[in-house]
Amino acid sequence: MTAFDISINAAIALLGVFALLILASGVAFGLGKRHPDRDYTELRQRIRTWWVIVILFALAIALPPIFAICLLGFVSFLAFKEYITLIPTRRADHRVLFWAYLTIPAQYYWAADGWYGMFIIFIPVYAFLLLPARMVLIGETEGFIRAAGTLHWGLMTTVFSLSHMAYLLALPASGNPAAGGDGLLLYLLLLTQLNDVAQYVWGKTFGRHKVVPKVSPKKTVEGLAGGILTTALVGFLAGPYLTPLTPIEAVIAGLLIGCAGFIGDISVSAVKRDLGIKDSGNILPGHGGILDRVDSLTFTAPLFFHFVYYLHY
Repeated sequence: MTAFDISINAAIALLGVFALLILASGVAFGLGKRHPDRDYTELRQRIRTWWVIVILFALAIALPPIFAICLLGFVSFLAFKEYITLIPTRRADHRVLFWAYLTIPAQYYWAADGWYGMFIIFIPVYAFLLLPARMVLIGETEGFIRAAGTLHWGLMTTVFSLSHMAYLLALPASGNPAAGGDGLLLYLLLLTQLNDVAQYVWGKTFGRHKVVPKVSPKKTVEGLAGGILTTALVGFLAGPYLTPLTPIEAVIAGLLIGCAGFIGDISVSAVKRDLGIKDSGNILPGHGGILDRVDSLTFTAPLFFHFVYYLHY
């Protein structure tokens, strides 16, 4: 590890990400000069937001793991808060939300502590039992099933699923000599975000056949296939430097992230379509809300974690 508490391979990967951002910024600037009649405001906003995200993330993992875990916990808090503002809730449930928010620091504490047994059952079991019990004690029965279901689904998606990223940082460094927990988290984030971009590019270039037109009209079979294969290839190439995965395992991880990222994306899209909204918020200029940015991670984070955990820990 370096003086900044980050592995050499992870540091090199981050430098590569910064290089890509510099390239993207240059391309956006060039497009603006070459086509002054076109509006590239959204593209520039997206790139600026990515600069902020990457800088914050780089600073967090350069420090001791607790800083990155706290940052991820804050992301879960923002995602859950955004979800709650979108989902219709009963007036009586506002008192229950206090206890729901308290599960966030508790869940991330179990991750930071490395207590796998409590981490893996706290929200799926204990929160699942506690929150409906609190609802029942209020005495309001109308809309009970819908309220209990939407609240627990939100916690599972925005807190439990995303907290698997934090637990990657708590895994023993000996399990990943190449890059430790930093490398595992970077591998997951890089492949998940690359998958989103690759599916968009392949779909924009060759897309002809819709996958789920009622949920996400712009998603195509060609984009999905191209994105998954691209993610698998990059997963294979990056695997030896950031993870303990063998070449075959790295390909499988890439395929898993590619497929899971797509499902996570369209699952959140289904929620937004059900609510009749385009974006979940506007906190991230050019991207929308927090849920718009972490939608794929809600599926890729737990699946990648358990894949690596089963094979190497």
